[in-house]
Amino acid sequence: MTELHLKDHQVVSRPKWLEDRRRLLAKEKELTRLGDELSTERRKLPWVRVEKEYVFEGPEGNQTLADLFDGRSQLIVYHFMFGPDWEEGCPSCSMAADHFDSSVVHLQRRDVTLIAISRAPFPNIEAFKKRMGWHFKWVSSYGDAFNHDFRVSFTKDEMFYKAETGDIFHTYSSHARGGEPLLGVYFHLDLVPKGRDESGLPWPMAWVRHHDKYSQS
Repeated sequence: MTELHLKDHQVVSRPKWLEDRRRLLAKEKELTRLGDELSTERRKLPWVRVEKEYVFEGPEGNQTLADLFDGRSQLIVYHFMFGPDWEEGCPSCSMAADHFDSSVVHLQRRDVTLIAISRAPFPNIEAFKKRMGWHFKWVSSYGDAFNHDFRVSFTKDEMFYKAETGDIFHTYSSHARGGEPLLGVYFHLDLVPKGRDESGLPWPMAWVRHHDKYSQS
């Protein structure tokens, strides 16, 4: 991790700081406006009908994709990287998952179900989930073509919509840094002087550990 030195930063009077802060605030407001416009365009994307039947194993046994909506019309699927022969889930996905439990109840109030899906067998998922202390719903696609059909051998977030007719539509997907808004930790790091502090690492997020392993680092 890099050192933070006072000599690397200008120290000014409060009025000068407010002047610079207002200049940055104008840019922040513009970014917010552009983000709102992008979100509007995202919601206007065309949909793709999901016609194939997929079956997942979860705490309620085998369930179809339609079952996973749990009575709501919108479904967010987080493709959690956890392979069939892995001993534990991806550390970066785990950091994202650390945010899920507190979000689930709020999303449900807005007609949205949030779940995770992995290729690992369900018993492996349950054991890791218990170890991490999570409660969000997480099902296995082991032996199913779901992950391959949606080309998700890496972190990817997808949204689906179920119409009143029962038809299911794929409405949005996000790859790589597109899933970054799920990482509330990064939002906080972007606020502090040292930022993400990843320039000297072999790859971004190389510092991330499962939350029960930081004391071992």
